[in-house]
Amino acid sequence: MAVSEAQLQAIVSAVVAQMKSEETAPKAQLGIFNDMNTAIAAAKDAQKIMQRMPMDMREKIISKIRQLTKENAEILAKMAVEETGMGNVGDKILKHQLLAEKTPGTEDITTTAWSGDRGLTLIEMGPFGVIGAICPCTNPSETVLCNAIGMLAGGNTVVFCPHPQAIKTSLYAVDLINQASISAGGPCNVAVALANPTMESSNIMMKHPDIPLIAATGGPGVVTAVLSSGKRGIGAGAGNPPALVDETADIRKAARDIVNGCTFDNNLPCIAEKEVVCVDSVCDELIHWMLEENDCYMASPEEQQKLIDTVLAGGRLNRKCVGRSARAILSMIGVNAPENIRCIIFEGEKEHKLIAEELMMPILGIVRAKDIDDAIEKAVWLEHGCRHSAHMHSKNVENLTRFGQAIDTAIFVKNAPSYAALGFGGEGFCTFTIASRTGEGLTSASTFTKRRRCVMSDSLCIR
Repeated sequence: MAVSEAQLQAIVSAVVAQMKSEETAPKAQLGIFNDMNTAIAAAKDAQKIMQRMPMDMREKIISKIRQLTKENAEILAKMAVEETGMGNVGDKILKHQLLAEKTPGTEDITTTAWSGDRGLTLIEMGPFGVIGAICPCTNPSETVLCNAIGMLAGGNTVVFCPHPQAIKTSLYAVDLINQASISAGGPCNVAVALANPTMESSNIMMKHPDIPLIAATGGPGVVTAVLSSGKRGIGAGAGNPPALVDETADIRKAARDIVNGCTFDNNLPCIAEKEVVCVDSVCDELIHWMLEENDCYMASPEEQQKLIDTVLAGGRLNRKCVGRSARAILSMIGVNAPENIRCIIFEGEKEHKLIAEELMMPILGIVRAKDIDDAIEKAVWLEHGCRHSAHMHSKNVENLTRFGQAIDTAIFVKNAPSYAALGFGGEGFCTFTIASRTGEGLTSASTFTKRRRCVMSDSLCIR
């Protein structure tokens, strides 16, 4: 039967409409499931493939993750700010670029060997299997991508439990990881997560027999839960990093470094300067340079009280203020600050509520100290034994040594902004999981492996 012109046109229109519909329809994200048990099973199947892969194949996947991270840095940065209301786009772009370039891959997986009269012994790093990873809302995609690089380098796969405030951003990162794996010839589901994670699904993950290791990046509550799970746990918890300034420091540079570190991504990094302890003889000079050259706003006693009532409303941290800019926070207390203002400063005793509490905001309390002994004592008290991060500006090696020994933190930055600890303006690798509580410190690929001793007695040695 002949097809009329009208019928032919209708068929063509229908086909074109279908093609457009397929082009505009949202694509299903890779590695995203609705059930935790199903997600873990998929990650376990992928890990069996990963474990059989040669090391250079893992590195190809990681190289692709680095590439996609750079290409999507701006998208992820904007997405995180929009979804969480925290931080700023420019600094988040820099963090994604940093992790893409400086997160260790398979080069961190090394072998130790002993050879002698009685043979050859090797210590090799092997995968745990499927790792459970709990992620924060402060660095949602950064933590997912950074952890994935290290965990996949070790031959593992990973089940991510994103923070409820950053689900969209975290799932986008999980999808990128699987895109990278597939495009490099690897399996899908090397990283998985739930479309709608809950406390119940996180509990299932922590108790699941196929999860031998849990890495938690977040506040003290989530780390405590992980360490109580009965599983091997890597806990990256909270800190309240002090910056100590003594009379030998380059005060002008110290002011610049401290404010730059404190305001980076609106103070969201856990390593960022949260308060300053300064020897009295140079404290006025430090404040002068903060106000003169570093866009700081000095809060009056009345404004300090308003800040306490706002950011610590009801005695608890107001999440709506976390990661907000200094101008946004000042506007909440009725202060219309100039556009260039990026940090709120004030003087107070170490017990001041805005100093003793970790705020994750560009609010910087300054505590005066009589001398270096008093400064060390106050700074150690303010760190609250978290053993996370601390910073010092000094040219006195003895003072630097004494403070480093007294504070005993996983990170100790000298004469630089805090972010130098992550390789941004300093040497060393990048990580967003700093396991101060469980002692691993700055985690990398080798952290997510277990050691195996392989012994060949009286053979494979050259006498």
